[in-house]
Parts: sequence; C-alpha cells; structure tokens
Amino acid sequence: MVEESKQIWEGKTSAELTGTNADQIWPLLEDFCSLHRWLPIDTCYQVEGVGGGLIRYCAATMTDDADPNKVSTMWVKEKLLIMDPIQRSVTYEVLDNNMGVKSYVGTMKVLPILSNNDKASTMCKIEWSFICDPIEGWTFQGLLSYVQSCLQFMANKMEEAVSA
Repeated sequence: MVEESKQIWEGKTSAELTGTNADQIWPLLEDFCSLHRWLPIDTCYQVEGVGGGLIRYCAATMTDDADPNKVSTMWVKEKLLIMDPIQRSVTYEVLDNNMGVKSYVGTMKVLPILSNNDKASTMCKIEWSFICDPIEGWTFQGLLSYVQSCLQFMANKMEEAVSA
C-alpha cells in the first residue's frame, strides 16, 4: 500500500527473513533503544521516560559526497507510543530532529510467514509502515526507497545476529 498526496505521505514496506522466525526477531526489535545495532547509525540511547513514554535519541555522522571534509550529524528524538508484544509491533513518533521532519509516526511489526504445511514458521517478515507530512527536500518515492533500504539492512543484521 503506497499513497502520495500533498497533505500526507503514507507508505509500507517489508523485508523477509528466511532463516529466522518471529519469536527470534521480536526481542531484537522490542529493545527500542538498540537501533544502532541494526541500522548504520552511530548511537541510539534512552533520553527519558519509561514504557509508552520512553524517548530515544538516535544520531549518525554523515560526510558530504561533494566535500569529504564536510561532516555533519543528523539526529532525531523519537517517542515510543505503543509496544505490543502480542502483535509484535512497535509504534513511535518523531518529536524533534534536524532533518526537516515535521510530523512522522512509524510502526514496525514482526510477522510469521506460514506455508500451507507449517504449524510453526521458520520464516518471518518485518513490516515498516509510516504516515508523515511531506518532508522538504524529499519526494515520497525517495522516502519510501530510503525506508526500504534501511529495513533490508536491518533485516540482514538481525538475521546475522540470530544465526551467530
């Protein structure tokens, strides 16, 4: 499901993990402040709060492609809205950032993939959906591609961690 309008951007993407099941992946995603283990960012840690009010800070150092001597830090503060271990889903919102995001709510879910013969799955997928205001300097397709890329990177890292 992908929808683009002038008012709101809404998108969803998923990545399949063929060697792990949802019960193995969920604990990795459930740790809200461990994003730096799964994405190419420098840090992610708890700033304040607990449970549904927990706020994390994540940051990555970026080098300008045109000028390798120009380095900047991109950062975001995100608030955990819902942690649902039964549905294996995490919903969060962006509170503050230096990337031009004005309003963003994202949900990540870990879902089992069952074949017709399976009672217990050995595969799963992570689904990442979002709804946000348009982001200055981005196109909807550019944002969706970025989320897809991040999710595939995350899925690969999580599969590696489980199989290690």
